[in-house]
Amino acid sequence: MDAELYANISGYLQSVIRMATPLALASIGGMFTARTGIMNFALEGIMIMGAFMGAYGSYLTGNPWFGVLLSIVGGISMALILGFTSVTAKVNQVVAGTGINMLAMGLTSYLQNVIYGIGAKPSTVASFKTIALPLISNIPLIGPVLFKQTVFTYFVYFLVPISAYVIFKTPFGLAMRAVGDYPAAADSLGISVPKIRYISVILSGALGGLSGAFLSIGTLSVFMEKMTSGRGYLAWATVTVGKWNPFGIFGASVLFGAADALQMRLQSLSINFPYQFLVMLPYILTMLVLA
Repeated sequence: MDAELYANISGYLQSVIRMATPLALASIGGMFTARTGIMNFALEGIMIMGAFMGAYGSYLTGNPWFGVLLSIVGGISMALILGFTSVTAKVNQVVAGTGINMLAMGLTSYLQNVIYGIGAKPSTVASFKTIALPLISNIPLIGPVLFKQTVFTYFVYFLVPISAYVIFKTPFGLAMRAVGDYPAAADSLGISVPKIRYISVILSGALGGLSGAFLSIGTLSVFMEKMTSGRGYLAWATVTVGKWNPFGIFGASVLFGAADALQMRLQSLSINFPYQFLVMLPYILTMLVLA
């Protein structure tokens, strides 16, 4: 294979896995809430809060791991609002999720202006670098694609089978599925429906926060307003396309990641074509797959 062609294919496939990572994290979080009967339309807000808190934590300490910790806290805080409105107050879940998204967008924009100054350029922060795993990263094509990634991607590799095991092979997973399918029956067996739903919401918030942190300190080293660009909504669609199964969700994440990576590649080629249509590509693909 021609060296230039090999480099292009390898680079594109690396981008596919990189673009799939935040989707997989948020989508698996959304799967936990979906399994308990909660439509997590707040994933966009959870992700943007996680992105902001991740960058802010790294900005404060110079340590991206502290940013990861704060991103989880930020994601859970947004998710708990969803839990209270959906589980305790029993508000319409779509309305509650939309409100949380608007709250998170406005709040992160406000906090950015307070911290950095109105109109100031966001500060570059310490971020995670690509880690090449010894030996296996040298495997032709597969090695650079799968094993020259950040810690977020490696975490996804473990998260997918572990979450599948939890959902399908443990009593807790059985309780989650029972609460989602037959809450009245689960309650009659002594399973606390609100407790299980709150746990799922917390898990979703933690993973959604990590997904946001990947965007700010796993790729760009900076937080920008609205940097999630609708990925939270795409993540919820990924849950549906993946049929509420971690392996299916990961496959769907790779599919949408491929579309996202493709539109970025096409933009870099300076094709005489409106870039807005290229940016729409992942979302058009989402609608086609759902249809």
